[in-house]
Amino acid sequence: MEYRCLGNVGLRVSALGFGAMRLPLAGDRPEDIDRDEARRMLRRAIDLGVTYVDTAYSYHGGQCESWLGWALGDSYRERVTLATKLPTWKVERRDDFDRLLDEQLTRLGTGIDLYLLHSLDETSWRDNVVAHDVLRSAERALADGRIGHLGFSFHDSFDVFMTILTATDLWEFCQIQYNYMDEDYQAGRRGLYAAAERGLGVVVMEPLRGGQLARPTPEVAAIWAAAQRDLEGCVPAGVLIPESPVEWALRWVWSHPEVSLLLSGMSTMEQVEQNARYAERSSVPLSAAELAVIDRVRDAYRAALPVPCTSCKYCLPCPNKVAIPDVFRLYNDAVAYGDVDGARRQYTWLPEGERGDACRQCGECEDRCPQHIAIVDCLQKAHAFLAAGDD
Repeated sequence: MEYRCLGNVGLRVSALGFGAMRLPLAGDRPEDIDRDEARRMLRRAIDLGVTYVDTAYSYHGGQCESWLGWALGDSYRERVTLATKLPTWKVERRDDFDRLLDEQLTRLGTGIDLYLLHSLDETSWRDNVVAHDVLRSAERALADGRIGHLGFSFHDSFDVFMTILTATDLWEFCQIQYNYMDEDYQAGRRGLYAAAERGLGVVVMEPLRGGQLARPTPEVAAIWAAAQRDLEGCVPAGVLIPESPVEWALRWVWSHPEVSLLLSGMSTMEQVEQNARYAERSSVPLSAAELAVIDRVRDAYRAALPVPCTSCKYCLPCPNKVAIPDVFRLYNDAVAYGDVDGARRQYTWLPEGERGDACRQCGECEDRCPQHIAIVDCLQKAHAFLAAGDD
């Protein structure tokens, strides 16, 4: 495992962080964590050198923090930097910060090294953070030791990012979405550079776009295969060529020295082993020839995917019970991967009340979507496409 400085925080952290957002499940609900297997994965990651573990109040239906405290125990807790997040959307009065933080400390059963204000955008910054003086409450929590360092995670435009970034000197790190498909999206490359210039550690989330970049379309798979052949024939001996689409994507992020670490929401032991192996060569930047391959892949993806959904599930719960990420996943699979019959068949497996035509166009999902997808319109298109094969 390789390690990097977390900005000016004074911590060295593993280039790969364990994101506890997509843990394996033992049932159908997000809260049905397969506790034993997830603990086995977490501890294996730490044994392989991972020192950064990330969770949040809301992950896995509110069960993730309690699981994590149990899974770490005392022996593994002392080996990691633990980060969790305040659900800013739940801050409706001034004392909510302390109430929520105390609840999280109880859930975890341990101290919090890094505390983030979760999923900030223009609205939550104005209506929750500023309106209820959250930064003053956070400053008190820093002073009394309930949290070690303060940061924020972000989903909005670059201008909003700069407003938040420059609002206080309390920030020591931030978390942004960044991958080769989102270089100029949200905070993007400019936000990465701006945060690093101010001395903040930068944690990257969604390096695989919710797993999307790990599943190449036929066009993208052909580009990867051709690149592998071409590069193997021309690079000097000993030069590391990425071995899979996952490593291409992770190495692209790690090639930015401003990035302190990236988070991977791993769901299987295989992913833990694979990503830890890739992290062992995270200091090797992609070459100009390899970056040109990334450019071709980016163009192919943009031409193939009709909905830029990462399955983050911030759009849920839908008041009308529409399974929004599932509908978009099937739609994207049908269009990008050519598995139209399979996607339409799986669409019939969704309960009728969870399909796209159950949308009542209330727009609540669009207000919460970090990708700012026109969800209502896309649901109509997805349903028209996926239901076309119904008798």
